[in-house]
Amino acid sequence: MPDTFKAILVSRGEDKKQSVAVTEISEADLMEGDVTVAVEATTVNYKDGLAITGKAPVIRRFPLVPGIDFAGTVLASSHPEWKKGDKVILNGWGVGETHHGAYAERARVKGEWLVPLPEGMSPRDAMAVGTAGYTAMLCVMALEHHGIMPKRGSVVVTGAAGGVGSVAISILSRLGYHIVASTGRTEEESYLRDLGATEIISRDELSGPAKPLAKERWAGGVDAVGSHTLANVLSMTSYGGAVAACGLAQGMDLPGSVAPFILRGVSLLGIDSVMAPRELRLEAWRRIATELDHAKLAALSTTIGFDGIIDAAHRIMDGTVRGRVVVEM
Repeated sequence: MPDTFKAILVSRGEDKKQSVAVTEISEADLMEGDVTVAVEATTVNYKDGLAITGKAPVIRRFPLVPGIDFAGTVLASSHPEWKKGDKVILNGWGVGETHHGAYAERARVKGEWLVPLPEGMSPRDAMAVGTAGYTAMLCVMALEHHGIMPKRGSVVVTGAAGGVGSVAISILSRLGYHIVASTGRTEEESYLRDLGATEIISRDELSGPAKPLAKERWAGGVDAVGSHTLANVLSMTSYGGAVAACGLAQGMDLPGSVAPFILRGVSLLGIDSVMAPRELRLEAWRRIATELDHAKLAALSTTIGFDGIIDAAHRIMDGTVRGRVVVEM
């Protein structure tokens, strides 16, 4: 194998301005860890878009290789659980934020950060799911744990045409839920219905200031948008319902009211994919492998090469990316 390999490196100058370059690095440039992995596939998530464009302080150590998830093959390991040749997945744990990430042909990480690639899934399959899809499954699992089953009523999915939204709709549809998909891209209605959405609503219905309580419209929700959208979703959730929140595409604020919580018993379920415990990750990936419709998975993903990562990061921030973007290295 060559002594050096391609990587994207994000740097910051004394003026605090961020720059992004494709460069060559070596294994000596990788950070600490007890497992070295040949990265075979990765993806471009909304968080990766924030990191590469610098629109949010995702990267907290410079220079850094971005990319928050990957799938590949173990090249070397001193960790007792992993050996050369094992197929593995990584999501989160600060990779692509404080630790060199996926946008290089190799990565060195801690063995406890890895989970096995499920049998029957390729690295590309896993990254068609990626952190966005794994987060979507965590949202569904949280709703189920709270008792939000199909018989309780419909579930709203915001940011429906994005990565989390697309996978969430596919999973919920397979489980038998009635799904209300909220999107700002009306041209994606056919795509969303093919994934399993039952109703399509404009994001404009949810993006303005929320009433303390509005008409009850759904039993639960998966929200990747935050801000006014999440406040509206909560105000429209029926008695005893729950909303799983995992994103901030509209903003980090929550300009709402306590009324849904104290008058309707609504629960807000916080979903963190970065530091989620191993047992939860294993269960999420087991269910992804067995319950996600792989035909739909193919439909909601597009594939690019390494050289397309930076452009894809900008497009995802512009809101022009549909579904999932897989990078084959």
